[in-house]
Amino acid sequence: MTTGRGDGASPAAGGPARHIPVLRAEAIAALGVTPGGVYLDGTFGAGGYTRAILATPGARVIGLDRDPTAIAGGYDLVREAQGRLTLVEARFGDLDAQARALGFEALDGVALDIGVSSMQFDEAGRGFSFRFDGPLDMRMGGAGRSAADIVNTVDEEELADILYHFGEERASRRIARAVVADRRATPFLTTRALAELVARVNPGKPRDIHPATRTFQALRIAVNEELVELVRALEAAERILKPGGRLAVVTFHSLEDRIVKQFLAARTGRGVARSRLLPGEPAAPAPTFELDPPRQPIAPGEAELADNPRARSAKLRAARRTEAPARAADATLMRLATLPPRDDRRR
Repeated sequence: MTTGRGDGASPAAGGPARHIPVLRAEAIAALGVTPGGVYLDGTFGAGGYTRAILATPGARVIGLDRDPTAIAGGYDLVREAQGRLTLVEARFGDLDAQARALGFEALDGVALDIGVSSMQFDEAGRGFSFRFDGPLDMRMGGAGRSAADIVNTVDEEELADILYHFGEERASRRIARAVVADRRATPFLTTRALAELVARVNPGKPRDIHPATRTFQALRIAVNEELVELVRALEAAERILKPGGRLAVVTFHSLEDRIVKQFLAARTGRGVARSRLLPGEPAAPAPTFELDPPRQPIAPGEAELADNPRARSAKLRAARRTEAPARAADATLMRLATLPPRDDRRR
């Protein structure tokens, strides 16, 4: 997720980026970029991380983004990088398959900057923000069901659970009830219409975030399956990183960070009890990552927060790949990324 605005000069190919990613310097340091190394930027966006990686002579980058607008906006950088940058329109959950399709069996580093870019928030026609009136869309790639489809078709229980689990919205039942009642007369087709309803039925205090913030976050996550893609991307990075390869992940809210934290806890062995094994009990699998740096998460400094208040919730977690073989998909993590079965949801 690239947030904030900036036009500071960069020594990387392509000149200054339109937006400066949060924790860019810290994430690039965590990647340990080396000349001749091959790195994958799973969230190309405006190219902020990619430009910083390309600043190292000889480094190569595979840039992925599911948003065709972001890919089109990077063509000038592709030309200026003179063969060191390849852009692919794809989900980062498929990053290992995309790298192998380009002929790379192992990578030196993977960077993931999770969420929605400022460019997407600032384009009214994308429907990500209630700051502008636009179509209630929120699709990063333009395919699949939109936010309007969800709001106007799912039943009250499912809508409430989406708001509660993906937006941590305590008033989820009240909001869902009002949406279902109002949509019978007029479907919700614009961001303003939905934001106004939420503010009406769940007004916030003057200094709180806008009442519709959590509702919009929840719908965006549901539309784009963001948490599912994050789990898939972490597991794909484990498969494609070479021993000593680096993983750097920047998250922007607790749902994302919890998944990254639990993934790294399991993969580094920090989440495994060290009690003596019972007879016949299998040994814990060898760690596939080591935290690097050891003290995490890394948060933005005061200077960055002063320049970009949107960075206040950002967290960086990073790790170095060991020689242990990659593990199977983690059902526990996937449960964090999806709605619980109806029988297990809160009443």
